[in-house]
Amino acid sequence: MNTTQPTLRNLHDQALNSVLQDAIDNKTKPPGSLGRLEALAVQIGEILGTDKPVLEHPQMVVFAADHGLTAQGISAFPADVSWQMVENFLAGGAAVSVLARQHGLALTVVDCGVNRDFLAGLPAGTPRPGLLVRKVAGAEHGTADSSQGVAMTPSQCEQAIRNGMELVRDIPGNALLLGEMGIGNTSAASLLLARLAGLDIALCTGAGTGLDAAAVARKCEVLRQVLALHADATQPLDALASFGGLEIATMTGAILQAAVQRRVIVVDGFIASAAVLVAHALQPLVLQRCVFAHRSGERGHEFMLQHLGVHALLDLGLRLGEGSGAALAWPLLQSACAILREMASFASAGVSEKSTPVVA
Repeated sequence: MNTTQPTLRNLHDQALNSVLQDAIDNKTKPPGSLGRLEALAVQIGEILGTDKPVLEHPQMVVFAADHGLTAQGISAFPADVSWQMVENFLAGGAAVSVLARQHGLALTVVDCGVNRDFLAGLPAGTPRPGLLVRKVAGAEHGTADSSQGVAMTPSQCEQAIRNGMELVRDIPGNALLLGEMGIGNTSAASLLLARLAGLDIALCTGAGTGLDAAAVARKCEVLRQVLALHADATQPLDALASFGGLEIATMTGAILQAAVQRRVIVVDGFIASAAVLVAHALQPLVLQRCVFAHRSGERGHEFMLQHLGVHALLDLGLRLGEGSGAALAWPLLQSACAILREMASFASAGVSEKSTPVVA
């Protein structure tokens, strides 16, 4: 499958990096004493191209879609929970809704292919605040069952990626926080990890929304059969189309566009990282723009982070999704920027630096 991909520029600028590193090293503290917050500050400065980074108009975008594979009993919750949770997001009652309000994050929910008409009963052309409808023709109600055939056709996959790119072009700010909702989407993420990282599906498969050990084993067997059915889907976009989902494909497009625009991309958990996995396979430099919020309690996420060669900021045992981990990590990004901009240097504060021991 071919689709138009933006070409990313290497963000590494030795001159800027030296300025950033010197700035953080000469703050009134022992070198490295702020730990990984220092590296985070330098990374954000490199993404935004300045030694005084300011995070402006942060956008939390939750991508939602349904998965036909749920017909195989791979989730502890019914598929209707997808649309019910979208309504919960819009009503402000979900975890990510609460956290977005707390941290001043603009929250947008994108209907990428939920089996629900969220505009039913409204006059034609009337929008719902906080909702973008970006369904894909022929997949308005979600992906097909990937145990029976491809989850998406190549054209549907391409359209979902384009939708993600276009919606990022239309929203303000220089920071994109990724969230998702879709019953069955841990299965799609596990399949993508197994195929693109060359791992056994048993390593990639977890409890999802709360399956017990026997149900996880059955889920794993279903996913093994799906992998066998699509054994020829070895390229990133072919794997994405074969396994789904529409929210992961739309998120992949959003990541690629945000990377082109040098936005800071705050990656939530397992599902959001699966979209980064695909985007990285297409454009490896996308990782320069990504901050991984947390290591999920979902089994496959640790292996996904290892495959990408990245470290997450938090490890709280989270496995809710929605963008909740990205929202929780957000204050760390704000703090990193504030330290870089506002913390005094030894020279400006008149504080003595570390002395060099005198050797007798």
